[in-house]
Amino acid sequence: MKKKKIWLGLSLCMMLVSAGCGNNNAAVNSGNAANDPAATASAPADSGSTDGKSYKIAISQYVEHPSLDATREGFMAALKDGGLVEGENLTVDLQYAQADQTNNLSIAQKIAGDSNDLVLAIATPSAQSVVQKVSKDTPILFAAVTDPIDAKLVTDLEHPGANVSGASDTNPESITRLMNFIATQFPDVKKLGIIINEGEQNAVVMSDIAKAELDKHGIELVKAAVTNTSEVKQAADSLVGRVDAFYITLDNSVVSGVDAIIQTANDNKIPFFSADRDTVEKGAFATVGFKYYDHGYQVGQMAVEVLKDGKNPGDMKVTMQEKLDLILNLKAAEAQGIEVTDAMKAEVADQAANIIQ
Repeated sequence: MKKKKIWLGLSLCMMLVSAGCGNNNAAVNSGNAANDPAATASAPADSGSTDGKSYKIAISQYVEHPSLDATREGFMAALKDGGLVEGENLTVDLQYAQADQTNNLSIAQKIAGDSNDLVLAIATPSAQSVVQKVSKDTPILFAAVTDPIDAKLVTDLEHPGANVSGASDTNPESITRLMNFIATQFPDVKKLGIIINEGEQNAVVMSDIAKAELDKHGIELVKAAVTNTSEVKQAADSLVGRVDAFYITLDNSVVSGVDAIIQTANDNKIPFFSADRDTVEKGAFATVGFKYYDHGYQVGQMAVEVLKDGKNPGDMKVTMQEKLDLILNLKAAEAQGIEVTDAMKAEVADQAANIIQ
């Protein structure tokens, strides 16, 4: 896959990574599940249905996995807190693409043929298809996208223009901090193995950032390529004996098969690092990141402004997560033969929330 440049922010050098879309018609759970106190603490009180209107939205999600599901749940929770409640004044058409590009395009075409007040695209492949197919008159928001400029979703982060905006799920600092953590706390790691689908633009962008940082420390990034989720186990197994640790990006094909990587890492006592909190909660050892629920909630707040206040997405800047922290899973450390030192723990700012017992 061709390598792309990192997009510019005014005071931040950003990069943004992709994920998600949909296949089957399904009803969303209105954001009732897994409400996050941290996300809702600063949320506006439920304003109820104050305008007497009913709204219809469509959601295209590229694949079902914990990070993208949490993004959707946070989005729906923000709508509910803003007075937009499914079954009362909100109708939701949710589609999953099951990580299949043919499905992805079909879903975008279906959405384009319907009448919606707003469309949410979760992940880069979904966002690209939706932006390509859906009318310029329909407000479009995206989430779980790495680089909106590189993906040709917008041309400017501060002033997107047209009918599109949203939030990136990647801050380049999260990648550089994680690579520095590996280099300083794991001096025996000389080769870091990455399982990657280079057909996913977000994965390539993130791996390029990781490689640039690892090069500074003399650590080699060794790739094991996959084209779909079914190849993830074989790719992970192929790295055993060749690398000193594993790493994955926000790569939908790979994250969907992460159980196989966790098993290989545990069986062979190989430290496993990921780009997202959900994978760490599942069994990777460490990441520098945030909660995807909060990420989705942020985009949901934008949606409330569009639907209830009449804002144009093109006038709303693309946002990104800036509150980052090191997240450690102590059970995963034990399974992977890692001695968690006081120095490692000291790098975690919020130890109560981000050291997983």
